[in-house]
Amino acid sequence: MIDKDPATVAALLNAHRGGFNEGLGLRFVRVSLEEVVATVELDARHTQPYGIVHGGVHASVVETVCSTGAALSVIDEGKSAVGLDNHTSFLKALRGGTVTVTARPVQRGRRTQVWRAEVRNEAGELAATGQVRMLILERGAMLAGVAADGQPRS
Repeated sequence: MIDKDPATVAALLNAHRGGFNEGLGLRFVRVSLEEVVATVELDARHTQPYGIVHGGVHASVVETVCSTGAALSVIDEGKSAVGLDNHTSFLKALRGGTVTVTARPVQRGRRTQVWRAEVRNEAGELAATGQVRMLILERGAMLAGVAADGQPRS
């Protein structure tokens, strides 16, 4: 990680969030090697037909904050991280509001990492928990025929 200030790292990630994170409305608040915190303002795009937040939203935000932490912990070594499994439990139905998602490392190995996350509503109530196991990829690793870092290889 080039900059160690958690707010600065969060601002950098938010400036380049694009794609899925932007679609979710996920915004990083603090990002360090020991903790990743993000928020999502939940609205109609996050709900399923019964009007409650879709479980896939919880699983997605859990995976996002956990993967971000793992990736940043190995980026200085030229490595990257990809998810191997995601176990998310839904504890409280939500219809909207802002959730805060906090992830912390459980285990950091040479080839895999495990991170745990909590999703809390505005009242601080636990809405979901999750644990994600990541595979650490060496520099130049290929995923589906493309370099893990997104750079073309000849």
